[in-house]
Amino acid sequence: MTLSVGVVTDVGMKRQLNEDSYVAQAPIYVVADGMGGYEAGDRASSAVVDAFETVLRGNTVATVELISAALERADELVAAVAGTTSRGAGSTVTGAAIVDHDGVPSWLVFNVGDSRVYRNIGSLLQQITVDHSLGQELFDAGELTAEEFASFPDRNVITRAIGAPDSTADSWITPIVNGERLLICSDGLTSEVADETIRASLTMGGVPDSVAWGLVDLAKRAGGKDNITVIVIDVISGGGDVARDGSTGSWMRVGLSAEDENDETTIPVGRR
Repeated sequence: MTLSVGVVTDVGMKRQLNEDSYVAQAPIYVVADGMGGYEAGDRASSAVVDAFETVLRGNTVATVELISAALERADELVAAVAGTTSRGAGSTVTGAAIVDHDGVPSWLVFNVGDSRVYRNIGSLLQQITVDHSLGQELFDAGELTAEEFASFPDRNVITRAIGAPDSTADSWITPIVNGERLLICSDGLTSEVADETIRASLTMGGVPDSVAWGLVDLAKRAGGKDNITVIVIDVISGGGDVARDGSTGSWMRVGLSAEDENDETTIPVGRR
């Protein structure tokens, strides 16, 4: 597998401390966005990254079991951080891991919270992850229209997080495809930059490093109210080929815990 990767993390225009952390080393690419303020946010996100680096150290290919173990370890470490503070602590996490699924190199994409993973092929942009936020849940339940959702004051209130009572991860698997581009980012990007602008940047922006810098610059120029972390991954070779009709297969939902490890549901391309 040959990949080209660009990574940028920035404090933004309003914050004094960068509470985002990341790991970008095959087989795992993760962004964590810490919560807990100056007292603990950066420690919480660092604990999440430490968990993934420790569990996956020495592995060139990840597995569902390893990612599950890393998430469990992250929850324990963030709980320990929270126990040393007066306000508590937590962290979102999202990422993509290279796994072998039925003999096929595949992406295992997962998230807890509102950091996101997108997939770009040609001019098509797919948001793979679904935000664990109050606004998103009300919108999905039909209780908010698209217009109401856009201006909903509590749209970014998190409903799941590492270190919180509900830290359940959602996850999906799909074959890796040559020529695709993944974007893994904290909400410091998506709260400032519209999906259409993100799509245009990924489609026409050049090599991953310059695209990552360009996206961060767009977020800062739009206000930069939060920390911004961006990982851009290009698949150069070693993956499958895009079908003649331009399709790339479907995302299969998989479980990352003992309770839902047999949960496998095919999610068609474009649904998200």
